[in-house]
Amino acid sequence: MGEKSARKKAFILKKAREVFADRGFKDVTMKDIVEACQISRGGLYLYFDSTKEIFLEVLNMKDASESGEENVFTKAVSENAPSSDILALFLQEQKKELCNQTDSLTMATYEFFFANKFPQNENPLKAQFDAAVQIIEKLIADGVKTGEFICEDPKGAARNIMYALEGLRVMSQTMGITEKKVNREILYLMKELLKEV
Repeated sequence: MGEKSARKKAFILKKAREVFADRGFKDVTMKDIVEACQISRGGLYLYFDSTKEIFLEVLNMKDASESGEENVFTKAVSENAPSSDILALFLQEQKKELCNQTDSLTMATYEFFFANKFPQNENPLKAQFDAAVQIIEKLIADGVKTGEFICEDPKGAARNIMYALEGLRVMSQTMGITEKKVNREILYLMKELLKEV
């Protein structure tokens, strides 16, 4: 793919992300994306065959905020920051996402995965969840070694953190959530690891 084609594809994905964030997944058509991009149907079909294909690419793309977040973690890890600081930083980034649902793909993501069944070993959402659990598990295990955390089951604790965050994500979409509630839950998660330290 040439540079011009790559830019066009990136533009389509950026606009499609905005449409999905605004309308969810199930109500978005190729026509909606054509209109948002102000291109011809043929122009869109040169790059994508369906909203499903587009959405999968949107889920995989890294936007500026994600790469900025990644740089924060990379910097913290490279500076040998304490595991507790890195975990707290991760949770604070999650809090930002939970409290700012205006540009979120959360609802569209749930709709997409309810509408499209994937085998367990091919489910990108499960792969993302599992990767996050592995990172958090390593942080907790490292924190146990350095005496920052007390935890007999780092993998179980990591899964519980991710389950709690996923629950908060659902709550933010269905009932609304305040920063105060997110802070309370994050504090509870951290206190469990810091008991008697």
